[in-house]
Amino acid sequence: MDPSFLPRTVLLAVPLYLLLVVVLRGRSALAKHALAVAAALAVSAALTLLLPAGTLSYVTTFLLMGSVYAVLTLGLNVQWGYTGLFNIGIAGFFAVGAFTSALFTTTMPTGSLAAFTQQAFGLGAPFWVGLLAAGVVAGVLALLVGGPTLRLRGDYLAIATIGIAELVRLVFQNERWLANGPQPLRGIPQPLSCLTGSGCDWLPGFVNAFFEPLAPRDYPYVYVAIVALVLFLVYTGLERAIRSPWGRVLRAVREDEDAAAMVGKDVAAFRMQAFVVGAVIMGMGGSLYAHYVVAIDYGHFDPLYGTFLIWVMLMLGGSGNNRGAVLGALLVWAIWTGASFLVDALRPVLASVSPVLPQRGPYIRFLLIALLMLFVVLYRPRGVLPEEKVVSLTPD
Repeated sequence: MDPSFLPRTVLLAVPLYLLLVVVLRGRSALAKHALAVAAALAVSAALTLLLPAGTLSYVTTFLLMGSVYAVLTLGLNVQWGYTGLFNIGIAGFFAVGAFTSALFTTTMPTGSLAAFTQQAFGLGAPFWVGLLAAGVVAGVLALLVGGPTLRLRGDYLAIATIGIAELVRLVFQNERWLANGPQPLRGIPQPLSCLTGSGCDWLPGFVNAFFEPLAPRDYPYVYVAIVALVLFLVYTGLERAIRSPWGRVLRAVREDEDAAAMVGKDVAAFRMQAFVVGAVIMGMGGSLYAHYVVAIDYGHFDPLYGTFLIWVMLMLGGSGNNRGAVLGALLVWAIWTGASFLVDALRPVLASVSPVLPQRGPYIRFLLIALLMLFVVLYRPRGVLPEEKVVSLTPD
C-alpha cells in the first residue's frame, strides 16, 4: 500500500466531514457528527484506494475551488439573499482580499527579481493574519463605498457596484507601486506547506511523522482541509447570525423597508452592516484563492469568474439559504469544470463540421452556464434549496 494513503485519506475526509455536517439535518448532534465522521472516512478511503492518482488529484482540486467559491457565495447571500442588495461588484472585493492577503504574507523581492518589481510592501505575516487582513480591508472598502451607493436601489445599485469593481481591477492592473501592475504578484506562501516537505518544527513529532509520506505534489490535500475549515466557520457564524434578531431585521428590510422603518429599525444602518459583512466574507474568499494559486494578477478577477459565476451559484442553490449557497457553489463548479471534458470529447465532432469550430470549443462552457441560469429562472426560481423559515435564537 502507498505510504501516503493514510494521511491523504485523513486530509480528504476533513472537507467531506464538514460538508456532511452542513447537509445532515433532523438528527441529534452526537448522531449527526458520528455519522458524518464514519461516512467521510469511508468515502475518503474508497476514493484514495480506487481512483488513479490523477483523478484523485482532480477531485481534491474540485473540492478546494468549490469551497473557495462557496465562501464567496455565502458573502453574496448576506447581501442579496437576506438583505436584497443587488451587488454586481463581487469581483472588486474578491480582488481586494486576494491582493491584501498576498501583500501581507509575502516578503519584499530580493536579488535579480527586485529589479522587475515595485511592490509597495511585503510584511511576511502568517497566513491567518493575511486572511483576517483581507476581510478587514474588503470591509473597509465596503464601508467607504457603501455610503453613496447604498442610497441607490435596484439596477442603479448594480451599476454603481460594477463600476467600483472595474475601478478596483484597473487600479491593480496599472499601479505598479501596489501590485506590480501588469506583472503577476508571485511568491504567495502556502500555509502548512511544511507538511509536504521537511515537516513543521513547531508541531509535535508524531504529527510530522504521520504526514512524512506526503510529497510537495500532495499539498492540495492539506489546503483543501484548511479551506473547508474556513468555509465551515463562516457558514456556522452566518447561521447563528441569521437566526438572531439581526438576521430577522435583514429579512424585514429585504421584504419591506418602509415597514421595517415604521417599527423603529434603522434601515440604512442594517443595509450598511449587511453590505460590509458580505464584503468581509468575499475578501476572505479572495485570500483563500490567492494562497492556492500562488501568483495573481488582475486577469484572475474578470467579472465573468468573479461576479457572474457566483450569482449563478447562489441562484441555483437557493437565495436566502446558506446551505443552498454552499450546494449551488459546488454544483455550478462541477458543471463548469466538467464542461472542459465535454469540450475535449466534442472536438473531433466539431472538427468534422468545420475546422474553425474546435477553436470555439471553450465557449460551450459559457453556453452551458447561460442555459443553466435560464433553467433556474424559468423552472426553479427559488433554487434547489429554497429559503427556509428561520426561528430566532433569542428574543428581541
